[in-house]
Amino acid sequence: MEMKLMPRHLPNIGVVEGMLPKEIMDNIWKLVNESKKKPENMKGELAGNINSSIRLDTTNPLLENFMQKVLPAFISNHIESYGAPWRQVMQEEDQWNLESFWVNFQKKHEFNPPHDHGGVYSFVIWLQIPTSYEEQRKLPIAVDSNADNHISNFAFTYTDILGKVKTFAYNMEKEAEGYMVMFPSTLLHQVFPFYKSSGERISISGNISIGKTNEKQ
Repeated sequence: MEMKLMPRHLPNIGVVEGMLPKEIMDNIWKLVNESKKKPENMKGELAGNINSSIRLDTTNPLLENFMQKVLPAFISNHIESYGAPWRQVMQEEDQWNLESFWVNFQKKHEFNPPHDHGGVYSFVIWLQIPTSYEEQRKLPIAVDSNADNHISNFAFTYTDILGKVKTFAYNMEKEAEGYMVMFPSTLLHQVFPFYKSSGERISISGNISIGKTNEKQ
């Protein structure tokens, strides 16, 4: 007896990711360096146990292409792929607003515990990664662990269809610099600590919401 068997993947909401163009990354770096001259501390608004988080100016002209091309492309791709993960009906006068935007400076032993964000979408962009996950997992603290894929990494945590808690990790390697991941803001995520490095991991984060056209960003 012959049978034709086919797997059926049940619908779920994922993320959208991609490498940003060099000119976009160059302008983001310029914005970060400008912001460091007169830093506005954001630590009191965030869950991170990290050295420093500084607010970035969403009206800066350096962000023009990022705001007008990158963000709309990521949002459109996510909606086309997964539908709308929010319960708010967009009106004609509504628009997508980058309501918060900041840069994180993470040092060794520091971490972001499991948390979610406000808004509809959130994103992360890795600017500088001073460590290698493949090297970190060989350190004595992780080498014999059955969760060695967590050390130094960024990870999402979610419940699968059987009610099991799953983790999906992004390995932090030099190749991830310039990579952006956008996800629904309520998706739980965290950043594990790294060790044996005096460098800083620098990343950008932001939250996107729905607002009125004349609403201040």
